[in-house]
Amino acid sequence: MKKLLSVLLITGLLLFNLPVTNVSAADEIVWEYCDLGKPNLAINAIAIDPLTPTTLYAGTKSGIYKSSDGGESWSQINNGLISLWITSIVLDPLTPTTLYAGNWQKGVFKSVNGGESWSEVNNGLGYKDIRSLAIDPENTNILYTGLWLGGPYKSVNGGESWSLINNGVTSGNWYSIVIDPQMPNTLYAGTLGRGIYKSVNGGESWTAVNSGLPAEASVHSIAIDPQTPSTLYAGTWEKGVFKSVNSGGNWTAVTNGLTDLRITTLAIDPQTPSTLYAGTYKDGVFKSSDGGESWRAVNRGLPNEPFVNKLAVDPQNPDRLYVGTSYRGLFRGKRALLLFVPMLYVE
Repeated sequence: MKKLLSVLLITGLLLFNLPVTNVSAADEIVWEYCDLGKPNLAINAIAIDPLTPTTLYAGTKSGIYKSSDGGESWSQINNGLISLWITSIVLDPLTPTTLYAGNWQKGVFKSVNGGESWSEVNNGLGYKDIRSLAIDPENTNILYTGLWLGGPYKSVNGGESWSLINNGVTSGNWYSIVIDPQMPNTLYAGTLGRGIYKSVNGGESWTAVNSGLPAEASVHSIAIDPQTPSTLYAGTWEKGVFKSVNSGGNWTAVTNGLTDLRITTLAIDPQTPSTLYAGTYKDGVFKSSDGGESWRAVNRGLPNEPFVNKLAVDPQNPDRLYVGTSYRGLFRGKRALLLFVPMLYVE
């Protein structure tokens, strides 16, 4: 009896240059596990050096890990950290050897030597449960942090001191803060149950920008189109992804193809911003190639129900991605064109 089988081939492995017909192709992400030296790590933060993207940092509940070879090998860099539960990491985009790490209940730590040593920079912070950090791309002495039970704070001197900037804010639980790359005084923040706040004056005042969002939306992640910053995406808990094309003026749901609407993280391709990725609670990673209009799962190589915590895209080679999971570790992904070649098999 004859059966028609589908054989999967990855571009570059077709050895004989033979003509084939009825070939179907899928633009896929193939993931591989990165061994950080400790199994079942919860990866809460991923940061990529924008000038040397083979240098990576991963924030975990066991401290910070660093790789200098694109994730092939890792070492712990915890000297000076008084608590190892890391929630966020940001790098100075102009001097990436300067970086900041947010900690659960212990505030912000700073390194000026690529993570070899760390020091506390918490002067002025109230409650110190850090959930997000953001750094001004032009004046890198300016930083913002979002706290759990503490709201937003700002530093204008590289973290040496912080001031509360909560004018107009009614939520003290902040998941994320992002900065408009072209107008750094414009900020967006995602909160628990209060949707999104926007500031156009560097955090001096905030207004809610929730038109079109569900009532009491919890926004875990926000991504800004780096080429057209008036286009934004918001990842919400249980309601999926929303898109704005007018700087947050209003939002529309873009959930076609998402099988899990509990969005934990978003990442955008810096070179092709219509391509973006969404991490979910149980169904892994989804990719959109049309600005969120449609989504499809890209989980080849990931474990089942990975609980994605963080996504990051290599700024110089967007075909290279990283995904941090909760207690499943870190994975490195590479875009591949997978060819499905029908072949006739005789049983």
